[in-house]
Amino acid sequence: MPSIWERTAQLPEFEPLRKDIRADALVVGGGLAGLLCAHELTQAGLRCVVAEAGRICGGTTKNTTAKLTAQHGLAYQKLLKRLGAERARAYLEANLTALDKLRALCQDIPCDFEATSNIVYSLNSRRELELEMSALDKIGHPASLVNEIPLPVPVAGAVRFDHQAQIHPLKFAAALAEPLPIFEHTRVLEIKTGQAVTEGGAIRADHIVVATHFPFLNKFGAYWLKLYQSRSYVLALEGGPDLGGMYVDASGKGLSFRNYGNTLLLGGGGRRTGKPGEGWAGLEDFALRHYPDAKPAARWAAQDCMTLDGAPYVGLYSPRLPRLYAVAGFNKWGMTSSMAAASLIADLILDRDSPCRQVFSPSRSILHPQLAVNAGESALHLLTPTRPRCPHMGCALKYNPQEHSWDCPCHGSRFDDDGALLDNPATGDLAHDK
Repeated sequence: MPSIWERTAQLPEFEPLRKDIRADALVVGGGLAGLLCAHELTQAGLRCVVAEAGRICGGTTKNTTAKLTAQHGLAYQKLLKRLGAERARAYLEANLTALDKLRALCQDIPCDFEATSNIVYSLNSRRELELEMSALDKIGHPASLVNEIPLPVPVAGAVRFDHQAQIHPLKFAAALAEPLPIFEHTRVLEIKTGQAVTEGGAIRADHIVVATHFPFLNKFGAYWLKLYQSRSYVLALEGGPDLGGMYVDASGKGLSFRNYGNTLLLGGGGRRTGKPGEGWAGLEDFALRHYPDAKPAARWAAQDCMTLDGAPYVGLYSPRLPRLYAVAGFNKWGMTSSMAAASLIADLILDRDSPCRQVFSPSRSILHPQLAVNAGESALHLLTPTRPRCPHMGCALKYNPQEHSWDCPCHGSRFDDDGALLDNPATGDLAHDK
């Protein structure tokens, strides 16, 4: 089920590592976040290399809907309540700056960049929209509260950010990757102080950035407890209407919309990985009822890491591991968040001040309700006496009939029918006794 992006872009190919090498910085993971980290560090004058276990952009990047926006749902009323005005503003400014940087990069990259608005709508709660507008007013960002939007469902209203954008993510990533020293099919097996070990050789580096979607070093940072993964689904409708913007449901459980040329991308069906869901069925039913003349042209699924409090984990992997950094947990907003993360990583490595350092710190408080949910899911599926078991931490896998995969409800690893690894944090295939 290749995405529309995979069908319309050609990514460069890179050789695997075959000898020991030395660099100032190593980025582990060749998705958009890893590529942007490498780009920022290279621009700062560091010798930086990328090690990718498979092909670059082979995970979430190829399945994104590629919205470039600082409006991450109705995030700011929650951030204001949890973090206060100063840190909520720092989160906003980090993403606005990231959007400006991406816009500047896109001037020299043919990636179908299109300036547009982002709109977060609510089906039934005007009050939550008013609260978001109040939060935005307190941290000093302009937005519009609108009553009507061109969707085929009644809404209570929407909050609109103007001057946002959308792109073709793989065309952008291909140009970003071209000049970088990248090693594909180079899985990092072990990270020691100042060194990463792969099957093809060792990479010595003063700084190592783990940008592997879900951090894979379990002994440090407790990411297995601080993160869970969510799957969502996209249906591409050829001949769908041009809606003139990007749209997402405020609840996070409804539908999202954006256009690409004459194709409407309809997203939704979100659920915790490993939990039952209808996959594309709900999207297909919605399309049949509301866009009967549109033709389904492609369908795919994305997987996102979700944090405890809605902000990414970007910074030192653990206070016990100096010069080892984590980049994870974009909560379905990976485009601007990847650029914000890359900027912060460069600031940390170069010892520059950054107002979002504490907001994104992986060592910040974990005392949030989602922690109990994550712990409960892990305990439940660790104790479930069924097979197959996930090689990551031993949880019982659940079969996903929509995608013909074995999915982990604890941490989100996925495997195909033959046991081959599809999504991390697991680092290897299922045992043959599946």
